Amino acid sequence: MKPSKTTTRTPRSEEDGGKPSPWLRVLPGVSPERRGLVLAWWGFALTFGGMRLLTWLIHIDVAGMGDVQAGGVHLHHYVWGILLLAAVGVAGLVQRSARARAWMGLAYGVGLALVVDEAALLISLEDVYWDTEGGVSIALAIGVIAVAGGVLAVTRDRGSSAARHRDDG
Repeated sequence: MKPSKTTTRTPRSEEDGGKPSPWLRVLPGVSPERRGLVLAWWGFALTFGGMRLLTWLIHIDVAGMGDVQAGGVHLHHYVWGILLLAAVGVAGLVQRSARARAWMGLAYGVGLALVVDEAALLISLEDVYWDTEGGVSIALAIGVIAVAGGVLAVTRDRGSSAARHRDDG
């Protein structure tokens, strides 16, 4: 008896004519409907951490690093966040594919992190980023990361995960 050949098939997305979706390889256990939410959470957490690091490097005056300015006016990163959130909103009105939702989720998380990181500034209308009041932004961001992560964990599809473990064993 000849051994049968078994091949592992890569899941294919419907909207791209059967071409394997790179998101399926990155997030294999996440349904297409939830990928945007998971990527928004990842984008938020990584962008918040990255912006805190970048602004600290600017604050301690690392060579070659400085604020973004236009006409001598400091452009706070919440401006870029608002623009990105607006772009995601417009894209959400016209795009419906799973791949687009994943990209929009990632962009939404990045944009939201840029705004939340400067929430204390927006609340007090003063640049309190490195003051005690600036801790409001940190507390808010940690709260968003914790609550969103908890909601994603609690609402995940356990049925498909259990079936996968049964098939592996």
